[in-house]
Amino acid sequence: QRQFVESGGGLVQPGGSLRLSCTSSGSNSDIYAIAWYRQPPGKERDWITTITTDNRVNYTESVKGRFTGSRDDAKNIVYLQMTSLTFEDTAVYYCNDPSIPKRARYWGQGTQVTVAS
Repeated sequence: QRQFVESGGGLVQPGGSLRLSCTSSGSNSDIYAIAWYRQPPGKERDWITTITTDNRVNYTESVKGRFTGSRDDAKNIVYLQMTSLTFEDTAVYYCNDPSIPKRARYWGQGTQVTVAS
């Protein structure tokens, strides 16, 4: 089972920016699509964006224009650049392979993003 490791979270003020990184135990180039998800406090984990090996990216409506997903398969890293952060972006952020059935997905520790003034 491939393992994903997220990093780059932290505490940021509203309007601030952060860049998250995601690596995996195997080669990311073997995975056609890698997605970012987030789980706000007390809520379910939701999908944010999917990035494919041919750099097609789509986003959930709430982050369009503010978040940018990208991948560097040579470095085996998937990025999530987040700008104009709001309180509602506070969550634990995860990455994973969306082609894996939900019940079979192994989730890493995630990385905490806290937006506070």
